[in-house]
Amino acid sequence: MKSVPRVLETPRCVWPAAATLGEGTLWSQREQALYWVDILAHRLHRFDPAGAGCTSWQFDEEISALAERAQAPGLIVTLRHGFALFDPARPEVPPQTLHQPELDRAGNRFNDGKCDAAGRFWGGSMDVACEAHTGALYRFDPDGGCSRHEDGFAVTNGPTWSLDGRTMYFNDTVRGRVYAFDFNAADGTLSNKREWLRLARGDGLPDGMTTDALGRLWIAHWGGACVTCHDPDSAAELCRVSLPTRHITNCAFGDPELRTLYITSATSGLSPEQLAAEPQAGALFAVKTDAEGLPARLFAG
Repeated sequence: MKSVPRVLETPRCVWPAAATLGEGTLWSQREQALYWVDILAHRLHRFDPAGAGCTSWQFDEEISALAERAQAPGLIVTLRHGFALFDPARPEVPPQTLHQPELDRAGNRFNDGKCDAAGRFWGGSMDVACEAHTGALYRFDPDGGCSRHEDGFAVTNGPTWSLDGRTMYFNDTVRGRVYAFDFNAADGTLSNKREWLRLARGDGLPDGMTTDALGRLWIAHWGGACVTCHDPDSAAELCRVSLPTRHITNCAFGDPELRTLYITSATSGLSPEQLAAEPQAGALFAVKTDAEGLPARLFAG
């Protein structure tokens, strides 16, 4: 079993603006800033912890996940129906559509996503109502090719990878399960799907997640008011970060040493009474740990 990480402080609210649905959390190494999105408000945010505050960009549709480009400025993002390019330094230029694989699934939108070590972007879709199992997992390649790899989810989240890159972890959120797949890094294919973790009843649902430098998985709990850290082999819980609001949506390690865990949350789905009881719902949180994160993979296109 991997060593147990330590949480060195109580989580701090670093940006209080109430996100309806915070997601897409990405630490930019080259900018030393955190990007995240508010899906339902159609906004992309950039938080500068050095003191420059927060910059935001408004979109005409949902924006849900992102990665920086390796060979050009700007980002690859997932919008409502698929993949696009957007350069925050040129906000007057509309996003450039790359591929829309779900125009035939009108009740769907894209949700979470990340790049693998080869610079391929993996993005998952979901049913807007979180009921129909119409969501799927797609791989968008730097040459513009797009392929569907898994299907039949109401809500998808993740993915993230093991330290050696031979296992992909992917969340079936509504069913409360995290799956593991054998991952072929050479050709970007999946096999040997198995249940890796099932969250206990009352502990929320698995949302966004990340891997640290020791290969441990950190998973945000929608409805569970926490982020948990797990051993990559046994899935055993190693530690828990408790938050002051229940809908925790994603997490990413940031700051120069990648030891601060940034955590997003949401107001979506909370009643007026719950919102009154959880005034920090939708905030961006940060907590220092003795764990070290991994640099976010870049899109090779």
